Amino acid sequence: MMDDLDRIMAVMEVAFDPAFGEAWTRRQVADALIFANTHYLLAGANGEECTGEEAAAGFVLSRGAVDEEELLLIAVDPYHRGKGVGSALLERFVRDARQRGVQRLFLEMREGNPAERLYRRHGFVSVGRRPAYYRRGTGPALDAITFARDEL
Repeated sequence: MMDDLDRIMAVMEVAFDPAFGEAWTRRQVADALIFANTHYLLAGANGEECTGEEAAAGFVLSRGAVDEEELLLIAVDPYHRGKGVGSALLERFVRDARQRGVQRLFLEMREGNPAERLYRRHGFVSVGRRPAYYRRGTGPALDAITFARDEL
């Protein structure tokens, strides 16, 4: 039987380019999920809620504090990209955060991440930059860009 942590990790293993070191370990995800202010969503192949024994096509992991919430990770299995799964996950994330009383959302991404278009389409705007935050073994370090969304 596949549990939700298994589903998250199955997507994690294929969704993140190892050159950037963005993927979390199973232990990191499990430790985060212990806290009541950590939330996750799973999406099936059409972006809908993942149920039963269905493998996840994508996931969101977030952490809330008072009236703010940070999108820690969003990932879609490469096989399911371009099919609306990421958009469906972001829409559910915003809706669920609003229901929890959140007033402002944050996320951070590496410069050049193609997901930037998705974030901007969903109302996120750039509010900051951390120079040379993402270090790569062989290439130059990349900036981290912080995004926020105030209107939920």
